Amino acid sequence: MARIIKQKEKNQEKRFHTELLEQLLTLATSGFGLVAALAWNETIQGFVKEFIEPRIPGSGLLSKLIYALLVTLLAVLITYQLSRLSARFQQSKH
Repeated sequence: MARIIKQKEKNQEKRFHTELLEQLLTLATSGFGLVAALAWNETIQGFVKEFIEPRIPGSGLLSKLIYALLVTLLAVLITYQLSRLSARFQQSKH
């Protein structure tokens, strides 16, 4: 009986460590994702300021619209690709 209890405790400890590592991985990935998003934010803003605003005078609102569309498109494409990749990994697990 004591052996079964010890085995259950070991299993619970392993699950705890696995869950902890998964959470730390998620946290680290989110942090780096935020840094990458901020870098892309500046890049896209610079692109709009350098290439759109000079060609279309008085395009303040239009520039912001173009910026929002570019960011949305980039977010959708990346999310879609990551979802496909995740699904592929889930299938290979089973």
